[in-house]
Amino acid sequence: MVDDAHPSLSVSRQCELVGLCRASFYYQPHRIESEVEFNFTLLKRLDELYLEMPFYGSRRMTEQLRLENYPVNRKRICRLMRAMGIEAIYPRKKLSIGNPEHRKYPYLLDNVRIRGVNHVWSTDITYIPMRRGFLYLVAIMDWYSRYVISWELSQTLEKYFCISALERALATGVPEIFNSDQGSQFTSPSFTQLLLDKGVLVSMDGRGRVFDNIFIERLWRTVKHEEVYLKSYETVREAERELACYFEFYNNKRVHQALEYRRPGEIYFQKEMN
Repeated sequence: MVDDAHPSLSVSRQCELVGLCRASFYYQPHRIESEVEFNFTLLKRLDELYLEMPFYGSRRMTEQLRLENYPVNRKRICRLMRAMGIEAIYPRKKLSIGNPEHRKYPYLLDNVRIRGVNHVWSTDITYIPMRRGFLYLVAIMDWYSRYVISWELSQTLEKYFCISALERALATGVPEIFNSDQGSQFTSPSFTQLLLDKGVLVSMDGRGRVFDNIFIERLWRTVKHEEVYLKSYETVREAERELACYFEFYNNKRVHQALEYRRPGEIYFQKEMN
């Protein structure tokens, strides 16, 4: 047995005598487990703070967490924010992370009055915390009715779950204008071509424009405060099941003040729903 208080033999010498790696002597699994749990706690709290204060960058996020007595440094917060795919929202030259090889489309919604269902759709990606880990959620929304036409979950930020959501949405209807940010998932030719083949006008948020996609940003706030933050998903399957229930409620049962207390599905499909 190695004793770190041995009167004459150092820990290194004792480990050598018994054929034990010194790192193994210091290895403490409970420390690693607590570190993982702490990171998951931070991820969830960062998501909550980002929803409240999306203009906070890593410096202010770090200071805010310190005020809340979290023992963090900026390096850790930068790493976690990168993993979540979030960054401060404020006017600057480069607002979103895109692919320079992809074509960027102009923003088409300046002073545009939304005329009705399927006039304008928009999409965005957000972070969904779980008990252990996190997922990414993409949704496609009709601006006029606020109806969530389709959504998908993914464990990575690869483009394929966004393409899947778009294919499902286009099986329901076709918009005149489709708006997104300039993220690489949405500027990918395999994504935009699906829209162009249907004759859809592609619109992308201009860099430095904070509120071009405001309706779907409001959707994220609603989903998280009414569903995600009230629960702690254990598995991907549970997250999918619970979010499916929530979006059914959101579309077909939840009344919206902005819609004169009607429901999104009622307006999108232009029929009364009992």
